[in-house]
Formats: sequence, C-alpha cells, structure tokens
Amino acid sequence: MQRRCNLAYFILAGVAALGIAPLMVGAEAQAQIAFTSERDGNREIYVMDADGSNQRRLTNYNHTDSSPSWSPDGKHIAFTSTRNPTFGIRGPDFEIYVMDADGTNRRHLTDNLHQEIDPTWSPDGRHIAYASGINKNFEIYVMDAHGRNRRRLTNSGDVHIHNWEPSWSPDGKRIAFTSIRDGNKEVYVMGAHGGNQRRLTNSGDVHIHNWEPSWSPDGKRIAFTSDRDEKLNIFVMNADGGKQQNRTKDLHGENPSWSPDGKRIAFVSERDGNKEIYTINTDGRRDPRRLTDNPQADTDPAWYDPAVAFAVAPTGKQFTMWGWFKQVNR
Repeated sequence: MQRRCNLAYFILAGVAALGIAPLMVGAEAQAQIAFTSERDGNREIYVMDADGSNQRRLTNYNHTDSSPSWSPDGKHIAFTSTRNPTFGIRGPDFEIYVMDADGTNRRHLTDNLHQEIDPTWSPDGRHIAYASGINKNFEIYVMDAHGRNRRRLTNSGDVHIHNWEPSWSPDGKRIAFTSIRDGNKEVYVMGAHGGNQRRLTNSGDVHIHNWEPSWSPDGKRIAFTSDRDEKLNIFVMNADGGKQQNRTKDLHGENPSWSPDGKRIAFVSERDGNKEIYTINTDGRRDPRRLTDNPQADTDPAWYDPAVAFAVAPTGKQFTMWGWFKQVNR
C-alpha cells in the first residue's frame, strides 16, 4: 500500500512539474524592448534586453523600417516600412509589415498608394489597428492580423483632419488615439469599433499639443506626450482624462511605452544631445536609466516581457502585458 502511495505521489509530482515548466521558462526569459535606430545609416528595427544590454538589429534594408509593435504572444513584430518599391502620392510608400520576432519571415500586410503607419496589435492578437492617409487626411483603420478585412474606424470627412497613433486598451474594448480636429493635437478615445469618440485632453490653446497615447497594462491610466510646459514631456492621466501629471519634467521626453508590469515607462529624450531611450518609474520616484548611447537617434520603444505574460494571463484570458509606442513619420 505504501509503495502504491509513493508511486502515485511521484506520478502526480511529475505531472505538476510538466505543468509548471512552461511558467519557469517564461519567468526566466528576458524582457525585450524593440526600437528604431539610425545608427547604421538609415532607420532599422532593433531589439535589446530591458536593461539596455544585448542590442541587435532585426532588419537590414536600404529604406526606412520603424514603429515596431509586438504581438501579444511575442512571436511577431508589426512595423512600418518603405521597402515597397512603389511610390505613393506623398513620396515613399509607407506600408505595414510583420516579421517573426527574430527578424525573419518579413511580409507586408498592406499594399496601396496611401501611407500606412502606426501599427498596434489588439490584446487578443487577432487584429491590428493602424493609420492610413493620403495628402493631409489620416484615418484609423483596423484589419485582421493577416492583413484581411480592412475597415475604417474614424471618418472625419475633412482633408485637413488627422486621426492617427492608435493605442488599444488592455481589455480590447477601447482605442486611444491622436486627432487634429479642434485646431491642435489632442488625445481621444473611442470604442474598438469606432463609436463613442470623445476627447480626453483639452489644452485650450492651439499652440499646445497632446499626442502619442499609451495605455497602462492595467487599463487605468494613459501616458502621452505634451508640450504644454514649453518642452516635450511625458504626462500620465487617468483613463477618463483626469489627474494629468508630468512624469519627466527636467528629463523631458516623448514616445512613452509602459513596461508590462506597469512599474516603468520607456521614453525618448534628447537631454544628452541626441535621441536616446530611457526608462523612469511610474510612481513619481523617477529613477531615470538610459538604455541606449550612440551618436544617432534611437526612438519608438516597444516593450514585451514573457515572464509577466505567464504571470498575469492564465489560460483563456487576454494578455495584458506590453506597452508600445507609435509615431507618425514626419
């Protein structure tokens, strides 16, 4: 009887170990930040560990690759590229591409004469929102992750109005975005199908702008860039637009991207003479850390952490594990 109990114990222990193994692997995996860099002569997609180490290039092309966005499972990265040989109405043809996380298997998801920019994955990984524009009018669209079933979410009806920089809420129900519809850049939010559009920031001054929204992993806050204090800074507000606070101050900054655990924000600053990627704490105790250091611009940080994914996304739940940044190619 004792021998049978011991055997049953070892069988159960083995099953438990097999079940825990993926979690252990996930916990040991290194958090990554994808970003754009001009260090090799043109804009390419790079990736580094979250502490700034192990920086390596994922794309290598003689045109622009920028604005990386991780898929929720960490297997793919969507990005904007001009590698399409055709030219759009406004010059080089920006299209949305996707590649495996190691930089292989690159393929385009859009292919038309409009400018397609700012890709961002839905939390369930089934869709990609992005901005599409011609002349001076950009609108926000969404498509299946494979590039099919494209549909428009905003419809300004005015060639002078831009809607761009979509950022999906972690529950997949809302999309924050930037719009120029009231004379300056402001942060708006809408339902995931385009309904109930409303403004979250209101500077009251056509010379002051708020843009580049990025949802916190818990969905309670939104980070964004503002020039209201005469310098670019990262602000954080509640998801309803309330309690707006400057988080970077003398550090200055733009391109906010939340860490998957919500404790830090990656951003871009020129405080040391050129654009580099930094991180700060989100609780007000800034503890700034510089992650990149080279003579060329490093921008567009996008965070992914498989350890947090395993910790907060049990089976059947949506992943809420990354922050990401989108930027219009100016």
